[in-house]
Amino acid sequence: MNRISQQIAQECQVKSAQVDAAIELLDGGSTVPFIARYRKEVTQGLDDGQLRTIEERLGYLRELEDRKATVLKSIKEQDKLTPTLEKAIVAADSKTRLEDLYLPYKPKRRTKAQIAREAGLEPLADLLLSEPTTEPEAEAKQYVNKDKGFADVKSVLDGARQILMERFAEDAELVGQLRDYLWDHGLVRAKAFSGKEDEGKKFADYFDYAEAINKIPSHRALALLRGRREGILQVALALEDQVDATLNACERKIAQTFAISEQGRAADNWLIETVRWAWRMKIFTKLELDSITRLRKNAEEEAIRVFATNLRDLLMAAPAGCRATMGLDPGLRTGVKVVVVDSTGKLLDTAVIYPHKPQQQWDKSIKILADLASKHQVELISIGNGTASRETESLVADVLKQHKDLQAAKVVVSEAGASVYSASELAAKEFPELDVTLRGAVSIARRLQDPLAELVKIEPKAIGVGQYQHDVNQIHLSRSLTNVVEDCVNHVGVDLNTASVPLLVNVSGLNETIAQNIVAFRDEHGQFKSREQLKQVPRLGEKTFEQAAGFLRIHDGDNPLDASAVHPEAYPVVEKIITQCDKDVGGIIGDKAFLDSLNAADYVDEQFGVPTIRDIIAELDKPGRDPRPDFKTATFKDGINKISDLVPGMELEGVVTNVANFGAFVDVGVHQDGLVHISELTDRFVSDPREVVKTGDIVTVKVLEVDLQRSRVNFTMLLEGKKSKSNKAKPQQTNKPNKKRQPKQPQLESGMAAALRAAMSKES
Repeated sequence: MNRISQQIAQECQVKSAQVDAAIELLDGGSTVPFIARYRKEVTQGLDDGQLRTIEERLGYLRELEDRKATVLKSIKEQDKLTPTLEKAIVAADSKTRLEDLYLPYKPKRRTKAQIAREAGLEPLADLLLSEPTTEPEAEAKQYVNKDKGFADVKSVLDGARQILMERFAEDAELVGQLRDYLWDHGLVRAKAFSGKEDEGKKFADYFDYAEAINKIPSHRALALLRGRREGILQVALALEDQVDATLNACERKIAQTFAISEQGRAADNWLIETVRWAWRMKIFTKLELDSITRLRKNAEEEAIRVFATNLRDLLMAAPAGCRATMGLDPGLRTGVKVVVVDSTGKLLDTAVIYPHKPQQQWDKSIKILADLASKHQVELISIGNGTASRETESLVADVLKQHKDLQAAKVVVSEAGASVYSASELAAKEFPELDVTLRGAVSIARRLQDPLAELVKIEPKAIGVGQYQHDVNQIHLSRSLTNVVEDCVNHVGVDLNTASVPLLVNVSGLNETIAQNIVAFRDEHGQFKSREQLKQVPRLGEKTFEQAAGFLRIHDGDNPLDASAVHPEAYPVVEKIITQCDKDVGGIIGDKAFLDSLNAADYVDEQFGVPTIRDIIAELDKPGRDPRPDFKTATFKDGINKISDLVPGMELEGVVTNVANFGAFVDVGVHQDGLVHISELTDRFVSDPREVVKTGDIVTVKVLEVDLQRSRVNFTMLLEGKKSKSNKAKPQQTNKPNKKRQPKQPQLESGMAAALRAAMSKES
């Protein structure tokens, strides 16, 4: 354990004592949000990002330790464990390194090398390697043995070669060095399978492609691997000098390791050929797989990071607040589904209208919407951004124009995942009698009121803010997205008296059973009046209360502190403050002047240090403050309803729907998100588009290019005609120039964007 904590501390650049404290808390059942918020003194201020890393690395390194124990036991049982080998195994810092060390001792099927050793050919292999002056053919005659399958000199020398090839391939130090060299100097080459060019047009940028493996960005790597999986692309790894007549760099490394060189001695040529065979038939085959696996793993990790970042931005988007809202799920032939929910999201009314073709009941639809809005005093009208969205937005504009008494604002929202929610078991339980299509409209209305509270009901992968999410490791993706949702929910806090089960499940310490018990208790006994009542909920014990209480809010309850992020365990600190100032809790909440005058150090005790006291004082200043930004909406330009309405040079307001490594996608209300390439985001260099924009941002863009045939739109955010060249990718540098190796970067990214658009559309 000490070794693990020291390694994690070094990787995270924190103190071992901090890691030890975090591990103890995690092992004790504490969650990351709880530790980050309420145990700052114990961990000396580790934040949730550092704690997530510690949690992840702890799991990996513990698995590594378990595997080391298994390996040591296996080798010891073979009576082959030496002190040097044991030391190397114990010191192995990765699973790859450990498996390299274990390979020579790992039980395996009977190999050609084993057969040769059983036939007594190992002394010949050793002699030729140690004394290259030996004449191979002459020496091999002594080992001919028909009964053991080696009937002639050629088969004997082949057997000796197999022994050396296996020895070379199982040298852990050598294999590790070759693996690193291949990663640093390998090229990934791709071309289309013959006859697959038309079928795989979206992969056209990779039909004659090569790029250094360690330079390939995540989105290109996943595109290549998807093209290979779909049978469109041949993808292989190569060294630039692999076609040379002499030994390539890796083969030279093998030769040097085993003191093999061409000096005109009798066995030199045979040994050199053995090196070539070892590299091409044994070592390279394995290392190519390792390198492609590493490429995939790195690409998946980056794709998951991108998805997690976009999801966090979406979940933390500004809520419109507790206001009566009308939700519209647009449609043409099937009509526009209409619902009205109250300020708490409770369903009040439903309708279906047919303002568009073929029915075209425009005036009738206006009357229905106006009547519903007036009846329920609707303040917000939430319109899904799918088919017929702009036409429906025009309808709502007419409603508000003709009925000046209605004080409602219209907002277009993403409806990604609404259909997933409407068909879910959760929606069926919530609205058993409601048509599936109307359930989607409820989701559209509620996600405007509070994106976080509504989107937690939908599987994150269905929200549509990732890149190639179905191509990555689903277990890792699910874990990452679950962590994001948990962090967001606990960062914002949850209203205990209105929260749904899906929202409560993400609160620190709670699971689905306890969340259901909380809702059942609330339904039976009425609204919670204090956090202490939580202890009456079945199966909610002291540990769960400790983990969850600080993140659950009760407004207008018995204790004003229950509406804040101050943990019940810290209420005595507040009592100490009010005792000294002769005020009550209500008197100090929001009293900025008084709170600013407090010295946190005056209230420190054995349990609470300065960081926690400062958090308490800040929370008393603005109790239960929502950390999300103020609510704003994008205004789509009238008359711009479809991609054919766009003209180069046109400036439009839009909302960022997704951010990839090569740029951002922006919705301007034409049913086709346009791409702002990273080079068009700003006039300064940025390595990550998220330095400039994030999902949900409202931006102004200018149309650069419209491709109606391929339904592509390219935008720029450089609105003064200044074109930045700082982010135009430079050609990849390799040891050997290859003009055909890679298309120009802007073209490549554009093609990749098309592939990503197609993938996202399919996955959404």
